[in-house]
Amino acid sequence: MKVNDTAAEIKRLKEQHNAIILAHNYQIDEVQEIADYVGDSFALSKLAASTHADVIVFCGVHFMAESASILSPDKIVLLPDKNAGCPLADTITPEALREKKKDYPEAAVVCYVNSSAEVKAESDICCTSSNAVRIVNSLEENQILFVPDKNLANYVARQTHKEIIPWDGCCITHHRVKVEDIEKVRQYHPDGVIVVHPECRPEVVALADHVGSTSEILRFSRESRAQKIIVGTEMGMLYRLKKESPHKEFYLLSQGLICPNMKMTTLTKIKDALETLEPQIKVKEAVRLAAYGTLERMLQVTAG
Repeated sequence: MKVNDTAAEIKRLKEQHNAIILAHNYQIDEVQEIADYVGDSFALSKLAASTHADVIVFCGVHFMAESASILSPDKIVLLPDKNAGCPLADTITPEALREKKKDYPEAAVVCYVNSSAEVKAESDICCTSSNAVRIVNSLEENQILFVPDKNLANYVARQTHKEIIPWDGCCITHHRVKVEDIEKVRQYHPDGVIVVHPECRPEVVALADHVGSTSEILRFSRESRAQKIIVGTEMGMLYRLKKESPHKEFYLLSQGLICPNMKMTTLTKIKDALETLEPQIKVKEAVRLAAYGTLERMLQVTAG
């Protein structure tokens, strides 16, 4: 089936099932183009909960679809490719977290949204890369067990007086970026402004001109006077950045900034998911309620 035919069939099936298509910023271009909304994982999950759609097609990875299911238990949540996982989320299990909590009984557990529903259920409060510092500083506890991204934990630690105990996990895509990449970019693009995600290594973050989540990188790129921006996050961001600021130049900081899991979703898989209403992502109710609590506490802090 041709791309245009597939897109037309997706539109028909979407209307038939009263579905909404959500795509993460890291998805391939044609998936972003067909989506009703494009954004970061938690913003999309919140949006899903507020819509009147009966079916949510989440073009992302497994933990993102889980978050949508946690917030929208009465909706059908589809993940077009059931194998689209997250190596960062896989670095921690609920059993391992329970054991770690025994070593730090006085610590509050802050869980990055890039984690499984079961790990969220074992945590005290959730955070995103954009609100992690605010969440940590909002807590009464002075000792924080921060899971699962050690690079984000390090970023937070530099902006708080609290003791941050990092889990030994990382996003393998962002962790690939090295100091040499920045040095090379500075040589070839001395007039470029370098923006990186806080999931990058501490030494890379320290050399960047601006650090922020995907939504913050988008905002910075729109508002900055810089005409040449070097982007240190997953390559899928370039499509939206160029779309929003076509008069500016955008370059990847490293050629290694590609997440294979984020590239698994295709138009054909979206069409198939809408035809069969599979694969569905559903979180067990006991786990969902506990995980919902960590997300709700985060929302309460950021709403104030």
